[in-house]
Amino acid sequence: MEIRARQKNNIIILDLIGRIDVNAAHFVECVGQCLHDGLTDILCNFDEVDAIDYMGISALVLAYKEVTNSNGRMKFCQIPVHVKNVLSVAGLDRVIDMHPTEEIALAAFNEDQIIENIQKLQLRRRFKRLPIDIKIELRPKHQKNQVCQKAEIVNLSGIGAYIFGCQQFNLGDEFVLTMQLSQKETPLVLDVKVVWLPDKHIQPHLYPGVGVEFHKISQSDQQKLLDFIEKNLSRIISEK
Repeated sequence: MEIRARQKNNIIILDLIGRIDVNAAHFVECVGQCLHDGLTDILCNFDEVDAIDYMGISALVLAYKEVTNSNGRMKFCQIPVHVKNVLSVAGLDRVIDMHPTEEIALAAFNEDQIIENIQKLQLRRRFKRLPIDIKIELRPKHQKNQVCQKAEIVNLSGIGAYIFGCQQFNLGDEFVLTMQLSQKETPLVLDVKVVWLPDKHIQPHLYPGVGVEFHKISQSDQQKLLDFIEKNLSRIISEK
């Protein structure tokens, strides 16, 4: 099988050519390299695929699992009828999005992103946000010697926060955030991921800082945050 790679916007398109069989192991390697390069949206074009056997299906499944485990998306398009029949028998049509044309598949990626953004917005609106100053410590997960100690949380919710005073992180960076909600409780230690950066020229009042999402937060830790936010919001309202 031959693979030709091309890119449209942030989507990598893999044109698959020939037979997808026992010799398709390099397809998994190709997908792995795409993920390594930060290309997590992958469209496989089957227009020039002649045939596929069970070993080829295994390769597709392995690649698909690798993509989903990397929080990516994989779709198929332009699948010949005889190949699509084999994929349907294997049940892949119930797992992987398959589209008749490349244009429709590319549009589906964009629609997925719009839906995901709406869902995130709806999720954020479920949680009250508390304007407050909390001193914190930020430590990158993989660089133990690099610590940002002058930052503080100025806006807190049950799923994320805005941290002011630190500019050493980039979008997608993961770090450990330590904060103490009260003197009586042990500090909360949370895995955090940077999901937003302010523009210095457009939002100078927020710069420097980062918007973060609590990554894989436990239910008990999230409940502590929600209780803390509710308590302090009630206090703020009563003082007005």
